[in-house]
Amino acid sequence: MTKEALITQIQKKNSFLCIGLDVDLEKIPQHLLELEDPIFEFNKQIIDATHNLAVAYKPNTAFYEAYGLQGWKSLERTIDYLNKKYPEIFTIADAKRGDIGNTSTRYAKAFFEKMNFDALTVAPYMGQDSVEPFLAFTDKFTILLALTSNKGGLDFQGLQTDGKQVFEQVLQKSQTWKGAEQLMYVVGATKPEYFKEIRKIIPDSFLLVPGIGAQGGDLEAVCEYGLNKDIGLLVNSSRGIIYAANGKDFAQKAREKALEIQQHMKRILANFA
Repeated sequence: MTKEALITQIQKKNSFLCIGLDVDLEKIPQHLLELEDPIFEFNKQIIDATHNLAVAYKPNTAFYEAYGLQGWKSLERTIDYLNKKYPEIFTIADAKRGDIGNTSTRYAKAFFEKMNFDALTVAPYMGQDSVEPFLAFTDKFTILLALTSNKGGLDFQGLQTDGKQVFEQVLQKSQTWKGAEQLMYVVGATKPEYFKEIRKIIPDSFLLVPGIGAQGGDLEAVCEYGLNKDIGLLVNSSRGIIYAANGKDFAQKAREKALEIQQHMKRILANFA
């Protein structure tokens, strides 16, 4: 998918909502456990109920790897379903990969070629030669961890060297890498006070923003300084949407929660325009 196609979807749907498909068999409706592939069926119903409200879906691969081969098959079925039935949707593999160059190339082939995800989260700790292999794939996006939403995110990301915090140096340095136009960045919603300075460094980049909903992030605060001329945000909600209910009406309840967020985004975009 191109950046322009993603922007078109945002404008069409008045939404920059990303839904995290983090499936836990202990939390999904019990009646689904009777099925051959309860993980895929859960995802399918969530997707069918919310696809016109969201512009992206983000499975965290750990929730699939935890169930071994069957879990991985469920992930493959999910991305295949999205690509065939809703090809306009932006898909993100939240796998947080990153290794020496030849290994990164294999990770990239797995997610970009084999599974045909549009984007992949990548850790920048090993530097330029561990990230550039991901950037070599046309119309695929690498979402670099910059300032994460977890409590310990600033343990290292907030350390200062030469008067700049590490996450700021990640933003600046990565912009010099080959293929940098295909970079996006993870910036947590629980740290909205940082968005103003981040936008000074990367004014045109898309930001994947986790932390809305269950983690307590404030959508209004994120948008105040996070929005750019292309909207430039993909705001993720996982548990708050997919586990809105655990009965047979779980997909409808998920849709209601997604609609609530989408309508909030629509109001923000109307004021932004």
